[in-house]
Amino acid sequence: MNILIASSEAAPLAKTGGLADVCGALPKALRALGHEATLILPAYRSTKKFPTEPTGVEIKVCIGGKEVRGTYLKCSVPEIAAPVYLVEHNMYYDRAGLYNENNVDYGDNCERFVFFAYAVLEAVRLLNLKVDILHLNDWQTGLVAALQAIFYRDYPGYEKIATLFTIHNIAYQGSFPAEAMSLTGLHWKYFNWLQMECCDQLNLLKTGLVFSDGITTVSPSYAEEITQSPGGCGLEGVLHNRKDVLWGIANGIDVDVWNSEKDAFLPSHFSLATLEEGKRACKTALQEEMGLPVCPETPLVGLVGRLTEQKGFDLAIELAYRKMAEGANMQWIFLGTGDALLERKLKELAQKYPNNVAASIQYSNELAHRIIAGCDIFLMPSRFEPCGLTQLYSYQYGTVPVVHATGGLIDTVCDLSDETIANHTATGIRFNNADMEGITWGLNRALDVYANQQEVWRQMQKTGMQLDVSWAQSAEKYVEIYKRIQRKFPRGN
Repeated sequence: MNILIASSEAAPLAKTGGLADVCGALPKALRALGHEATLILPAYRSTKKFPTEPTGVEIKVCIGGKEVRGTYLKCSVPEIAAPVYLVEHNMYYDRAGLYNENNVDYGDNCERFVFFAYAVLEAVRLLNLKVDILHLNDWQTGLVAALQAIFYRDYPGYEKIATLFTIHNIAYQGSFPAEAMSLTGLHWKYFNWLQMECCDQLNLLKTGLVFSDGITTVSPSYAEEITQSPGGCGLEGVLHNRKDVLWGIANGIDVDVWNSEKDAFLPSHFSLATLEEGKRACKTALQEEMGLPVCPETPLVGLVGRLTEQKGFDLAIELAYRKMAEGANMQWIFLGTGDALLERKLKELAQKYPNNVAASIQYSNELAHRIIAGCDIFLMPSRFEPCGLTQLYSYQYGTVPVVHATGGLIDTVCDLSDETIANHTATGIRFNNADMEGITWGLNRALDVYANQQEVWRQMQKTGMQLDVSWAQSAEKYVEIYKRIQRKFPRGN
């Protein structure tokens, strides 16, 4: 089967979140199963550090009454282990950020990704790609589904292409003023409440949901949550109507990159057999790196991610203040960027309690590896979480996740209970409410087990390390869905 994966980001080429990790790892996993997977994304400034070669192929698109030209580059990325094409248009993509700067969205984001949508479909023809499945990801590729269904499907080479649309986070919908509809090249008749319009705006995520042959999201529980309010963020009706072609598949991770035995970013490697000493070495090195007192027995809590209320960082900061005020013997390490207010609060927290709290306000993949490996507890108080990847990374390093019971965190974290202790299946601790009462209960539960039930703690660490969290099983499920939606005959036959 031939799969073309279209995404606005893919690690290590360009990344703002979990979307990049998924789209960087899935092509490799599909090829390992014997399928031909190809990746296409914009040629951002960040992609220019990777080796590329020109294809000599130009694309011309009419957007809003003007002709826009770009080119295709072929890129070599060993980590992705699949052909990668970049859509080059420097005025659109050669910028400091992917979608925004200083937390302000680019004003021409709709136009940028309309061009990308056409470039994805034109690549099939211009680059002579064989495509059975066009796998689209998030709002930035939503228009591709509509163009394929309305314009391209009757053209030679496109008749049998089926589209699968994956929702990575339904909160980000690509909503633009109604007049942006003129940029798409589609007739205004499609700007209606059943297809491309939502709340008097052009909604590109909704467009992808309506026109795709199948829809997936990144965990079974999240697939249920988004068909109801408030989980669907206003699109629950659309998803409920398409529930017969909606599936949830939990993400995997690249276990060659996230691997305690060979992680290039760690000061010390360890396996299941050397867990205790290896973990201690990583913890000591992390405390030294972050300027915290080296205290091997002091519980160390880590948080890594976008500093947003969705991720629950406001709750974590408030809890850290309370714990420090109580004189709790524990340490915290925060890593991330995002909301300016949360960044300021984190800096103030770390300045007030320098022996207990360290905050690094930046994006750093290398430091993220060391934090996840060196901490005892990884805290994820997300108010909603489509899948989550950091809890899966934590398993690889014997770090116990403490999570809010939502979305993919329900599917991937086996909660500690008398039953799961007895049958050795517990991998973490879940709390039911994303509020101060819930997060406090969850962390206190973890601290109590860490201090007073070392055998149970070790069991959770070891059970997590033995889980198969690779992409192998997830990729097989995607292939099953590809086969279900695959077009055997041209439309009308």
